[in-house]
Amino acid sequence: MTSVAGDLAPSGVLRASINLGNPVLAQGTAAAPGGVTVDIARELAQRLELPLELVCFDAARKSFEAMTTGRADLCFLAIDPARATEVAFTAPYVVIEGVYAVPRESALTTVAEVDAPGVRIGVKQGSAYDLYLTRTLREATVVRGAEGVDVFRAEGLEAAAGIRQPITRYVAEHPELRLIDERFMQIQQAVGTAKSKRPETVAYLHDLIEDLKSSGFVARSLAASGQADATVAPAT
Repeated sequence: MTSVAGDLAPSGVLRASINLGNPVLAQGTAAAPGGVTVDIARELAQRLELPLELVCFDAARKSFEAMTTGRADLCFLAIDPARATEVAFTAPYVVIEGVYAVPRESALTTVAEVDAPGVRIGVKQGSAYDLYLTRTLREATVVRGAEGVDVFRAEGLEAAAGIRQPITRYVAEHPELRLIDERFMQIQQAVGTAKSKRPETVAYLHDLIEDLKSSGFVARSLAASGQADATVAPAT
């Protein structure tokens, strides 16, 4: 336990990078964050008997940068090959979905139809779905912005990509839009640390996440933060 704490947080303080840009995982403000990622960070710090510093950002790419530049010891990000070159991930603790919103009068009705010549998709720059769509789309074009729905509206794009829960709420507030209910990807949210950490440290984080899933900790945290419709990842 002492060796894990020393390896994970060599400064003596566990610095956890929190992405407030994903409302399923974190809510509130940088001064008073909450949500499942904050709860996991606090539980880990308590088990390792370490003080905790929450370093908050408004986008996953900034959280990733904090991890890779040594400003954080721990991150909460979607597993992606582009990130896995620098981050050692646990198994996922939450599984969420990426979906599209389109104008109500759009002829697009399926995920397959979105990947077509002339279709432009607004995404949040550096998000898991940006990375995924950039890697997998064959015909459609990714257009990046601070928020996918904002660049979609500002530039009159054909579709906006995002996480199911916030996109669904956004569409409900904008009757001129509709949701393509079919998911285009499954987003596996996991805990990560630097790949330079010892295998024993990464294994400890993996076992912690499995324990928090099986004990109901993750499900209770999601429910307490108003995200009961998010899916706890299965045991590995």
